[in-house]
Amino acid sequence: MDITLLQVTNPNLNNSTSYFPIGVQLIFALGFVGAVLGLTHLLGPKRKTAEKLQNFESGIEAVGNARHPMAIKYFLVAILFVLFDVEVIFFYPYAVNFRGLGWNGFMEVLMFVGFFLAGFIYVIKKGALTWED
Repeated sequence: MDITLLQVTNPNLNNSTSYFPIGVQLIFALGFVGAVLGLTHLLGPKRKTAEKLQNFESGIEAVGNARHPMAIKYFLVAILFVLFDVEVIFFYPYAVNFRGLGWNGFMEVLMFVGFFLAGFIYVIKKGALTWED
């Protein structure tokens, strides 16, 4: 059914009362989350010892100051990984519809791979992945 046909037959489709169920659901969801958090806070155990209040990360005790400078290479590699990982996700729709897309779709994917490789070559030429310091 076409959306314009629905709007002609029901002119009140976009008024504020059509959002009422969404508002009620939002209120119930927020109330449920608040109630569960409040109950766990009230009914949960409260044994605060010095050992439990100590900072803890991955089973390793904290040593020294956490505010020391860190090499930017770690962050750069992480950002590049996310960037190229997200680009790979775009191959999935092509893999699902490759027969329906035909040769035009194949050429577009080749162009996408070309841009992908150009970005990767640029990163390598800039030395973003060299670790000799």
